[in-house]
Amino acid sequence: MTALQTTPASLSPTARRILTARFWRSIAQGVLVVDLALYLSALHWSGAAIGGVLGGAGIASAAFGLVIGFVTDRFGRKQFLLAYEAICCVCGLVAFSTSNTALLTAAIVLAGFGRGANGAAGPFAPAEDAWLAETVEPVARGFVFSLKSAIGFIGMAIGALTAMLPALWTTTLGPAGSYRPLFLIVVLGNAANVFILWRIPSQGQAPAPKDNGEPSQPPKEIRGRENQFLRRLMALNILNGFAVGLTGPLMSYWFEQRFGVGPVLIAPVMAATFIAVAVLAVFSGGLARRAGLVNVFVWARGSGVVLLVLLPIMPVYALAALLHVVRSSLVSGTIGVRQALVISAVHDKRRGLASSLNTFSGRLPQSIGPTVAGSLIGAGWFVTPFYLAAIFQGVYLLFFGKLFRQVEHSMKQQDVPTAGTIAKGADY
Repeated sequence: MTALQTTPASLSPTARRILTARFWRSIAQGVLVVDLALYLSALHWSGAAIGGVLGGAGIASAAFGLVIGFVTDRFGRKQFLLAYEAICCVCGLVAFSTSNTALLTAAIVLAGFGRGANGAAGPFAPAEDAWLAETVEPVARGFVFSLKSAIGFIGMAIGALTAMLPALWTTTLGPAGSYRPLFLIVVLGNAANVFILWRIPSQGQAPAPKDNGEPSQPPKEIRGRENQFLRRLMALNILNGFAVGLTGPLMSYWFEQRFGVGPVLIAPVMAATFIAVAVLAVFSGGLARRAGLVNVFVWARGSGVVLLVLLPIMPVYALAALLHVVRSSLVSGTIGVRQALVISAVHDKRRGLASSLNTFSGRLPQSIGPTVAGSLIGAGWFVTPFYLAAIFQGVYLLFFGKLFRQVEHSMKQQDVPTAGTIAKGADY
């Protein structure tokens, strides 16, 4: 099966169920990426406290994710994704039932609420990515992972529109209480996913690679070169993660504080953003076949850096919202392209490890960003977070192409590249 022949209809039943679960998961995430920060603000949390709890959720997710990637390569993927869905169900019930600061904080941190992860399974995302990668050929992963990204953003768009509902209940439930019923959407979505994922045949241990003459584990020399590649990747991810953390998780709070708008105006903008991202994700997957994965990624994100500089100086909400939609589509629309490159950069038996290290090294600095940004926004420094993010993102892009061009070359040959070829082409 080639990339040109790959279509949604040609995907395996396992791949389709993984993508379906991502859709239902993303709806709940779309609701909370708009309304969680607004809910906490209605509970009179400070900007620093809001940023701190979102940062804590990111740190917990990064720490758990690092462990998950190691163990899923050995024990399989299914049971870990089921555990994640169950955890989110419990945390959603807690958040719906009480506004107690300690309990609400614990629920947010454990489930990663409010971070807008595009339907990803939180710290268990490495298991999801590795499992999906096993269902497609290397040359088709750019398309499939872009499709996965698009499905997640479509779900988040639906969830973002649902985030307008508290305005209908404010009179009855009060400014803060009107947000709490939204956590039932989380519970229902994750409960549906337990059923969807449970029906996939159990894997047990991660499947052995196909009998194509390739050893079950790469030789020691190759592992060393793969490790060198992964260290370079992690260094890059620190830059990107901090940039994302400074702007992504607190956009609804920034809009509220900067322009005095609420969920009725913010939710449609977020929904439009996610739809635009979904469209670009599909488009980028097709464009990458002709122009190259690395070229598409660098061009799109470079344009996003320019818009990142312009966005905070917009004088009215409408212009700022428009730039946010365009910038987010350029940046987030290439997530699938990047994931396809990372997941194809190492030996089959080390995909979970690569995905874990990739996720951990990005999420840890990303978790620091909301604390910094929340403090700055709360103090009225509305421009500074964006300019800091632009600097980090620009440096990140300077080195991205050097690291990944050889990975892309190997993918075009329809082979999972060895670290030997990666190391020769990634003179970072």
